Amino acid sequence: MSSYKEIFEKIHKELLDSLDFTEEITDEEMQEKIDEFIVFKNKKIHLTLKEKEGLRKDLFASVRKLDILQELVDDPAVTEIMVNGTGNIFIERDGKIKKWERRFESEEKLNDVVQQIVSGCNRVVNEASPIVDARLSNGSRVNVVLNPIALNGPIITIRRFPDVPITMEKLIEIGSVSKEAALFLQKLVQARYNIFISGGTGSGKTTFLNALSAYIPKDERIITIEDNAELQIQGVPNLVKLETRNANLEGCAAITIRDLIKSSLRMRPDRIIVGEVRGGEAIDMMQAYNSGHDGSMSTGHSNGTADMLSRLETMILMGMDLPLMAIKQQIASGIDIIIHLGRLRDKTRKVLEIAEVDKFQDGKIYMHTLYKFEEHKESMHEKVMGTLGKKGELLHGEKLKMAGIAL
Repeated sequence: MSSYKEIFEKIHKELLDSLDFTEEITDEEMQEKIDEFIVFKNKKIHLTLKEKEGLRKDLFASVRKLDILQELVDDPAVTEIMVNGTGNIFIERDGKIKKWERRFESEEKLNDVVQQIVSGCNRVVNEASPIVDARLSNGSRVNVVLNPIALNGPIITIRRFPDVPITMEKLIEIGSVSKEAALFLQKLVQARYNIFISGGTGSGKTTFLNALSAYIPKDERIITIEDNAELQIQGVPNLVKLETRNANLEGCAAITIRDLIKSSLRMRPDRIIVGEVRGGEAIDMMQAYNSGHDGSMSTGHSNGTADMLSRLETMILMGMDLPLMAIKQQIASGIDIIIHLGRLRDKTRKVLEIAEVDKFQDGKIYMHTLYKFEEHKESMHEKVMGTLGKKGELLHGEKLKMAGIAL
């Protein structure tokens, strides 16, 4: 008696041999073709009804989707998928990372999945260009690294975002931010304060930016700029979404974050939202902040609010040779508020600090803490308990007054 694996491989080969890859075929037609091979052309296979249903699903995933990874991509509880070559697949579920029991049958099959992912968003990855960022149709972010860069590759890392964006109400409910702080931030967004969100990898920066963007008035024109489109801004009809493009072998030139920021300034934006600032584009973003586009937002990697300012200085120097004092002046006048997020030891994500950029004086940027997370004495290793407490009043309320908003 043939095993499930042998049956799958046999029908999979027959199915591929029968396909004419020059013709378009819909998902429904592919399902019908798979059913035909299982029910009529392989009548003697000895599988239960449940096994046949699984075979149908696995064949479709193999031919049209992401093979064994499709099961994980479809699982809303899985937030991260890490493929380290053919034999080691790790997943993050409920904040915990564990090894998955399934594996790719061959490196060839894994490479097929890689090419399917990148071709779906017009990206290219190969030995000449072995690193690429991409995204799936459901909005999940994908990073791919191939041989010879990845010695045990191909390496795929998929960050899955919720199908329904997490709201600020949900973040309050799960304890990521206090209701008082959220109401305070709502008024700052509506009054068009420039807000920068900082934090480490996996701290929830994009999620928080999505939630914060819900406070933007719906009659404004918003332009989002990202390496890979991840933001899920809802309910804004006048929304423009821009995404970078890598150079390719066909002669298409790269289009960078810097290019998109410069172009967006000619598109009559009310606000510009840059998904993440990593390098020289920080100078263009800062010039946008300082040229009448109040209410703009962005994110960046850092270990704290003060560290974020230092990193921004370094990033601006990467993009333009300016005196450091001039850079500090630009940052101090451009950014109003920095929100720092962190992922704690119990895997929860919380707002750790909300700070106001006060002033630039004597060669230094002064900051003023408004809210700070403080851990309680009864907090345990397995469960962090604490409060995001108010530490100071807003020093610069001019934008609130102009908007007619009272704290």
